Amino acid sequence: MIRALKKFVAGVPVIGPAAKRLARSVSPGQALPFEKSSSYWDARYKAGGNSGAGSYSNLARFKADILNAFVSEHAIASVIEFGSGDGAQLGLAAYPRYIGVDVSPTAIADCRKLFRHDPSKTFHVAGELPPGSTAELSLSLDVIYHLVEDDVFSKYMHDLFAASGKYVIIYSSNEDKAWTSQHVRHRNFTRWIKANLPGWTQVSHIPNIYPYNENDPDHTSFADFYVYEKSTSN
Repeated sequence: MIRALKKFVAGVPVIGPAAKRLARSVSPGQALPFEKSSSYWDARYKAGGNSGAGSYSNLARFKADILNAFVSEHAIASVIEFGSGDGAQLGLAAYPRYIGVDVSPTAIADCRKLFRHDPSKTFHVAGELPPGSTAELSLSLDVIYHLVEDDVFSKYMHDLFAASGKYVIIYSSNEDKAWTSQHVRHRNFTRWIKANLPGWTQVSHIPNIYPYNENDPDHTSFADFYVYEKSTSN
């Protein structure tokens, strides 16, 4: 049904200049004090941290191959991403038009500077997105398991799906599971979607080709791809 999503595209794409400029070897900021999700991430970026291992190296290339293939195959004209981060993943993207949203003003300012010569991309701090901002495809990449507060998670999910005209793609873990980091909380989000967003249907699940290995956390991931399509009756 979705041919390009059922196989990993042969050949590794070259990391774009945007990603190269952001591929700095800094501490991911896990030692930062944690009070709430939003303040943690802004403090992390202010301290010189980045979006994490999932936005770099083989994991970033895997994500880009899947997403770029989907956008191309379905002739997606517009993409909105909730949790755009430092822009490293976006440096590998091929989207005709893009809106990035993030809770961190620091990350948004950095992305605006990084992509200042690209008019196809705009960036907004969460809560400041202009009313009615939508796209054909809404993205959530490596975000859901960082939403440790229930109310924050619920609002995020409603915003993510409300902003999409047709498709939502989520890249995340999908089980209720405790974790050692304070800024990580694994959730069974597919169950939540069934209970709270009946107008959407999961049409694909794409397992990660680099499944999580605790001995190599920088190059493996517990996240898979989940593709949702809006019901035609909505």
